Amino acid sequence: MNKILATLIATLFAAGAYAQAPATAPAKPATPATAATPAVAATPAASAPVAKAKPAAMTKEEKAAANAAKKEKAAAAKKAKADAAMAKKETTAKKS
Repeated sequence: MNKILATLIATLFAAGAYAQAPATAPAKPATPATAATPAVAATPAASAPVAKAKPAAMTKEEKAAANAAKKEKAAAAKKAKADAAMAKKETTAKKS
């Protein structure tokens, strides 16, 4: 019930913000494309060796922060699952 109420409040807030936004000018119609004329005759370029960039290594602090965020996300998912199970038990208990 709390999630539904929070969703409704957020929806009303978003609708109010959208309603108060100033009207935008109508879009301009597209102009027809014109063929571009080359300024210089194209010459085949010599292929240069392409260096691949190595991905930046994570620092200890970044790794720790990533692990902490991962643990928090897992804990939140576990709590949400437990809340859903509890809500299901409550609804079945009310029906019987």
